[in-house]
Amino acid sequence: MIGGGNTGRNTTIIRSNYLWDASAGLYDHALKIWEGLSQELNYNVRFSQRGVMNLAHDLQDIRDLKRRTHANRLNGIDAVWLSTKEVKEFCPVINTSTDIRYPVLGGTLQGRAGTARHDAVAWGYARGADKMGVDIVQNCEVKGIKRNGDSVEGLETTKGFIKTKKIGVVAAGHSSVIANMADIRLPLESKPLQALVSEPIKPIMDTVVMSNAVHAYVSQSDKGEMVMGGDLDGYNSYAQRGNLPALQHVLSEGVAMFLNLSRLKMLRTWGGIMDMSMDGSPIIDKTHIDGVYLNCGWCYGGFKATPVSGWTFAYTIAQDQAHELNSKYKLNRFNTGHLIDEKGVGTKTWIG
Repeated sequence: MIGGGNTGRNTTIIRSNYLWDASAGLYDHALKIWEGLSQELNYNVRFSQRGVMNLAHDLQDIRDLKRRTHANRLNGIDAVWLSTKEVKEFCPVINTSTDIRYPVLGGTLQGRAGTARHDAVAWGYARGADKMGVDIVQNCEVKGIKRNGDSVEGLETTKGFIKTKKIGVVAAGHSSVIANMADIRLPLESKPLQALVSEPIKPIMDTVVMSNAVHAYVSQSDKGEMVMGGDLDGYNSYAQRGNLPALQHVLSEGVAMFLNLSRLKMLRTWGGIMDMSMDGSPIIDKTHIDGVYLNCGWCYGGFKATPVSGWTFAYTIAQDQAHELNSKYKLNRFNTGHLIDEKGVGTKTWIG
């Protein structure tokens, strides 16, 4: 169902300020496509380059964020370091007092980053694909993958058999379930990730504020709702919902950064199923089965990578080989040890 999965269940943040070269190249290519996507699709995806700011709360945060800023600039990505005063000037509603639990000692800013409207992105791509002759079959569950040795013959679905020589597995939190139908075991864990919005208020924030130390992020939607998200629930699940402690953590840290949020009422919450890889980076690769291709393990970064995810995956399927941008994101890196570990703790994000 179009927009019924994680596409419609995320906090719409788009950025490319990743540390490692492979990640920076992949996500910045996505950001460049985002910048012209509305024109290309002839559909307004409401991409707003309002900037994404990451806060530093202690000396280690300062070291890590400055290191990432320098790495970004070496890769041609816009990134600047802000002092506490500059953070306050860029986002006046933020709490920069020195006597709070997480004092703001500075931050980084990527000005080209921002947000987009997830529903508009889903329907813009769907309309564009339909115009190009792609058949979009909704409410059609895959029940099995038919193989003939090391080659694929088609899909068993609730609406009948689909004969095909090539299958692309792009099922987010259910990627491992689909891959298992072809006897492929993936290094993924499926975990719920929650988000929430407040009641709508007048505009108070025209940027996205993230805190790596507490893993909370806040922005304001076009409708005036304060959009907040945080860390995973710490257990494997296929349920599109989570537990209250995760929400309590997000709310308490959000209020610590923005005191005026304490007066707001929570309007609604939701959850999506994250396909968490063992190094926190995606898998875009062909498999040992001829005709089966994988695009999964996006962890927190699936929405922001939407354009480059489809772009590189289409190339990989058409050419039966990886593009330069996704050449590092092979499945066998978990055997060879060539990991792309952005955070350093894999799926156990609460450790960092």
